[in-house]
Formats: sequence, C-alpha cells, structure tokens
Amino acid sequence: MCSIWHLLRWSATIIALNAVLVSAAWAEPVAPSVHWGAIAYPDQDRTLLAGMTFNRFTEFDGSGNRFNAIQESAGFNFATVSWTERFMKFPGWSTNLTVGAGPTHSDPTLYLQNDFTHRLLKEGSVPVAREREATDFMVNGSVTRWAKLFGEREVGFVSLGFAAGSLYQEAIAQMGVRRLSLAEALEPVVGNSAFLRGFSRFVRFSGMGRFGQVFSGSAFRDSMLADQSYLAQGSISIAAYDDADEMPPRWEFEFAVTFDSGLFADPNGHAIERRFGSLALRFPYGVLETWNDVLGGTDSGPTFGFHVLFDLRRIYGRLTAP
Repeated sequence: MCSIWHLLRWSATIIALNAVLVSAAWAEPVAPSVHWGAIAYPDQDRTLLAGMTFNRFTEFDGSGNRFNAIQESAGFNFATVSWTERFMKFPGWSTNLTVGAGPTHSDPTLYLQNDFTHRLLKEGSVPVAREREATDFMVNGSVTRWAKLFGEREVGFVSLGFAAGSLYQEAIAQMGVRRLSLAEALEPVVGNSAFLRGFSRFVRFSGMGRFGQVFSGSAFRDSMLADQSYLAQGSISIAAYDDADEMPPRWEFEFAVTFDSGLFADPNGHAIERRFGSLALRFPYGVLETWNDVLGGTDSGPTFGFHVLFDLRRIYGRLTAP
C-alpha cells in the first residue's frame, strides 16, 4: 500500500504548489474506465496528461454469488497518458489518444474495497477466491467533431473511436453536449433571463449517448462479453465559468450518472446492466476522479475505480516561464 500513499501525498503536494491563476485540466479516461462509470466526454482543449488509473473487477458480490463466467477478481493498475489535439487546419475537429498499462494485482484496489471502504461503512467484505496476475494494457483513441449550439460556443459533439488491448476490443460512436448553459439553451423560449444567466455562470450540464461493438481480448473472452454496449451518461458541473468560456475554469467539480447496458454477459449471453456514479475535481494542472457502482447498489463485476492525472504541458510551461 505504500505506493498508493506516496501517490496521494504527491497529489496533495502538486495541488498545493500549483494553486495559482491557471485553468484546470481535463482528460479522457483509459479503457475500461468508462464501463466502470468514469466520466467519458471528449476533451475540447489541447492537453497532455499523465498519472495513474485504478479499476477493480470483482468476481463475486457480497453474498458470494458469481458475477459471470470470469473465474477471478482483478485490480488494474495503469500508468496513464492522455493526449488531445485540435486540428488547426480543420476548425471544430479534435483527436485524442489515451494509453494505459501496468501490473494487474490485488492491491491497492482490494485493500481500498474491503479493508478501507467496507470496514468504514461497516459492510461485509466482498469474497475473493483468485486474483488475476498479469501485465495488461489498453489503448483508446477518438476523432471528434464539435458544433456550435444555442450560440457561439462549441457544446455539441459527435465522436468515432476505438479501444483495444489485452482486456477487450471495442469500436465506438458517441454524441452529446458538453457544459451546456441553460441561459443559452432556453433563451429562444424564455428570452433573456437574468436569473438563468446568473445560474449558468456557475452550473453547466452535459450528456451523451454511446454505442460500442465489443470484441474479445486475452483477459475477457467472447463468452464473457456482450456483443454490443449502449451507454448513457449525464452530469452537472459547478465552477466559475467565464461569460465567453474562452478559458476553462481554474477549479471545477462534476457529478455524473452512467447507465451502461453492460460490457459483460451472463451465462445465457444477456448483457448485465450496470449503473454508476462518478465525482471529479479538476484543479490547476490536474484532475482527480473516482467512480463506483453505488447507484446500482452492488459490489459485483465493475465495482469502482479512480485516477489522478497531471497536465504535463501546463506544468512544464509553468516551470520554464521567465
């Protein structure tokens, strides 16, 4: 566990040292985080983030019932890099490449699940019979077209992408809105409202639908996976937003709800639906986010995860500034 405590101490140090007048950073999550409940909207701005991502797959629920045909629990510990670029010659277009790799091992996710969270909440431990031990990796990429809706800001998007690696493969299509202002969206109906303008200075809404065609990998075989995945995600963001949104806010808090038709299948081949909640804090130079199946009331299958990522471009720019 010392590695996770070193990571958390490092996070706190970076936050304290860099709480200056700069904008917050966002990042796209590495697969399979989106099927565990991570916030998965595409990035709008140029970013280069690096850090750690942790996800836990639990073979049994708290009652000892098996989730599906997977005969082991798994803690995925990925060193993660996420890179987003805007196409200067093609306004409105962006692309992302996110890579994660590392040892699949019980800790720290098993400790956090049974010895920390469940003990704190006085809940029973989730049974563990066998843990996957391997080196796993996932790569996901996307191309996104942004569109102006309800004004001059690019809040609408359509994306095509993929996820591939040792766990599974997936072809992805998604569309939605990002940080939508109610003042702008409702202006054609209610007119210029001072209340909505003030409300939208601090609260924004996002939502998307996502379709995935799923294929097997070395860890998750065809018999364990659903053929297709349908996902809906909605979120509320709170921050001090600029009127023109020319710069992202320095600090941003976001709460998201995700409904997933299921990456995994039961013994009859039917997808196992999952519901998740996610909390994200974007601070100067980085993002801290955690996701959990708490909305589904279970500790079975994709149960929880978290990541801590830092914006290398902005940190480098700060360190090299005259």
